[in-house]
Amino acid sequence: MVKLALALQQDRLDVAEPGLRARLREDPVDVAAIRMMAEVAARLGRYGDAEKLLARALQLAPEFHAARSNYVTVLHRQSKFAAAYEHADILITAQPEDFGHLALKAGVLVRTGGYDEAISLYERILARFPEQPRLWVSLGHVLKTVGRQPESVAAYRKAIALAPSFGDAYWSLANLKTVTLGADDRRAMIAALEEATSQADRYHLHFALGKAFEDAKEWEAAFTQYAEGNRLRRTELPYNADRTTEHVEHSCTLLTRAVFAERAEGGHLANDPIFIVGLPRSGSTLIEQILASHSEVEGTMELPDIGTIAADLSGRGSGKDDPAGYLPRLLAMSPEERSSLGQRYLDGTRVQRKTSRPRFIDKMPNNFLHVGLIHLILPNALIIDARRDPMATGFSCFKQHFSRGQGFTYSLTDLSRYLNDYAQLMAHFDSVLTGRILRVSHESLVAEPERIIRDMLTHCRLPFEAGCLAPHKTDRAVRTASSEQVRQPINSNALDHWRHFEPWLEPLRSTLNQLS
Repeated sequence: MVKLALALQQDRLDVAEPGLRARLREDPVDVAAIRMMAEVAARLGRYGDAEKLLARALQLAPEFHAARSNYVTVLHRQSKFAAAYEHADILITAQPEDFGHLALKAGVLVRTGGYDEAISLYERILARFPEQPRLWVSLGHVLKTVGRQPESVAAYRKAIALAPSFGDAYWSLANLKTVTLGADDRRAMIAALEEATSQADRYHLHFALGKAFEDAKEWEAAFTQYAEGNRLRRTELPYNADRTTEHVEHSCTLLTRAVFAERAEGGHLANDPIFIVGLPRSGSTLIEQILASHSEVEGTMELPDIGTIAADLSGRGSGKDDPAGYLPRLLAMSPEERSSLGQRYLDGTRVQRKTSRPRFIDKMPNNFLHVGLIHLILPNALIIDARRDPMATGFSCFKQHFSRGQGFTYSLTDLSRYLNDYAQLMAHFDSVLTGRILRVSHESLVAEPERIIRDMLTHCRLPFEAGCLAPHKTDRAVRTASSEQVRQPINSNALDHWRHFEPWLEPLRSTLNQLS
């Protein structure tokens, strides 16, 4: 077991996994081995398997707190927030002196909109352990989300002071977008690159340096830094562009007008959700902020629930490999089964709703891949497609380091393919679900805000409210990279910013199809 633990510590899963299987054949109730096998599963992305293993370990040994801590993390990763919260509280009750349990709970609270309590927990931990740069960054993230930017900047700066080569702290500062990084910051980051020992620190520093050189209007130097950050990050990600293209092609083949007409009955009839889909960095946060300024609409965040339902339908991790993914199973469902899936979505997202407003926004951009699923399980939900100039969108994605997901953004080739797939799929849904989706052009919204906002409200079957014309005045938490930008009046400042980088974006331009 000591040898297997060492192999796991060294990430030698090829040694750890078979050894642990052998150990569990000898002793199926060895809870330490069960926990270690769950860690192997989690590292391989098999979170469902990890969850089952940890549940078994806790059934055998309810006081096995290390296993319960892992259980909270695995539940969190699968967006099972209510259960994660419950088990975090069990840990805190059992070991109130363990501040790591408080950090686990704070992480769950951030994902469910409990920002004030999360801030309180992080501040409590940091009062006891002030030398923890990662916790300062976590606190900075929540402060940024609730609009307390000066305190957020101070938290990130504290992390940098504690760990000068901590790349995530520099990137977090850069990711505020509205904070200028000066010459001193550039020199400090270049020095930090010399000291950085982890790849994560290096690519975070490269992305942050890209922003710093951009602030200095040194466009080529900025692009060089962004390109290197993307190159390093891309080596870590398993993104497969072919799978996205295959899903789009199967969607266009299987989800026809006739297929939808045959399934006109069924699905949950609630009209609560307003889905904003599209590409990251396409203006979706501004649309969300506008709609969340309406008295009948609650803004939440980029919710994972539709993607989780799609993954479960496809049998992810079960060994099934239908080239059409989840679509055949979805289309074989009865009206009642599709209604149950709609209810599952509503139940799963309820934890995110903090007000009594009747409507809420789900702005996960990747949900464009699942418009057919949304239509069949929630036929009365509203859908808005956020659209921005493809070159502006593409470059904005390329210079953005996303904390999780969006693996297509770290290569101009992958970006181009993804944008083309998106355009093809949305054009298909326009043709087979006529009038179902409202397309909102970011450029039109900036140029004629009142006209476009009125169109959006009409599409969402909402009466006009003047507050929607001044969304920057709406005080709410915003958990995206655009959080500080949407707290400013609607403006055209960044519309053509990508043109400063045009000489280096030819691989993107030359392979983009028409996307308007």
